[in-house]
Amino acid sequence: MTTMTMAKALNEGLRRALESDRHVLMLGEDIGKLGGVFRVTDGLQKDFGEDRVIDAPLAESAIVGTSVGLAMRGYRTVVEIQFDGFVYPAFDQIVSQAAKLHKRSAGAYTMGLVIRLPFQGGIGAVEHHSESPEAYFVHTAGLRVVACSTPNDAYWMIQQAVAHDDPVIFCEPKCRYWDRGEVDLDHPPAGLFDAVVRRPGRDVTVVAYGSMVKVALQAAEAAAEEGRDLEVIDLRGLSPMDLDTVAASVERTGRLLVIQEAPPIASVGSEVVAAIQERCFYSLRAPATRVSAFYVPYPASKIEDEFRPSVDRVLWTLDQLMEHDS
Repeated sequence: MTTMTMAKALNEGLRRALESDRHVLMLGEDIGKLGGVFRVTDGLQKDFGEDRVIDAPLAESAIVGTSVGLAMRGYRTVVEIQFDGFVYPAFDQIVSQAAKLHKRSAGAYTMGLVIRLPFQGGIGAVEHHSESPEAYFVHTAGLRVVACSTPNDAYWMIQQAVAHDDPVIFCEPKCRYWDRGEVDLDHPPAGLFDAVVRRPGRDVTVVAYGSMVKVALQAAEAAAEEGRDLEVIDLRGLSPMDLDTVAASVERTGRLLVIQEAPPIASVGSEVVAAIQERCFYSLRAPATRVSAFYVPYPASKIEDEFRPSVDRVLWTLDQLMEHDS
């Protein structure tokens, strides 16, 4: 075991991927000499060369389009999108090309493409730098979507994503880049799309991903002082979702609360709630519910703490949930 930040864990995971397969390339804006705006790729160009860690022009559509072509030729390309809100110029390449080529070619082409997407807020940034666009990609058949929440998961999941034959949208909660945690350099904690129980409990199943896993755990600590025992599940895989793990928990607790930083409409949380209502209807003692950001554009950074789900909002919703006892 070793202790490192999530940013350093991603760096080490990418380094291991580059070392293990000469067909792995990296492409992005300022990822080489600068090491990325969050320094996730620091030192990789120096060690692996400019032909494998490539500083690209400020053109997301060209970066992803080039990477699709490289994937068709058998390379495994890791693209860095500097900030979540910058991914939209590449939306056509991701949705119309990367997501469809494996199926359209009847398997003749694999699509070894990872798009690293620093997402969610909490860093006091200006507009277009704190978005939660994951639902667009979850909705798109042919894409895989995952979100890490700990340094250990970041280290292993990035390597698993690079090895995958389908395109992976790899969501990284940027406000957690500097959180430190233990990393097991020898044993992966779970499969790429497996949900993980972060805290066992008996009263309520709380599902979260990305930045909200820490909020869920903090809420569970606060709820425990009031005698409420929350089970916290880190979803990790957004497409596909490990609904079996969630359903097994809900069948024991009888209650479901989903926490997400994205707005509530047509979201990951919506899908979890709908799927569990269908699968576990007769186990539910209260309506499955969500705590989300508000359905407005991301606000100025000085009020983002009011926009993003907080421990207080989670506990208030939990009070409403516990009033039901059918």
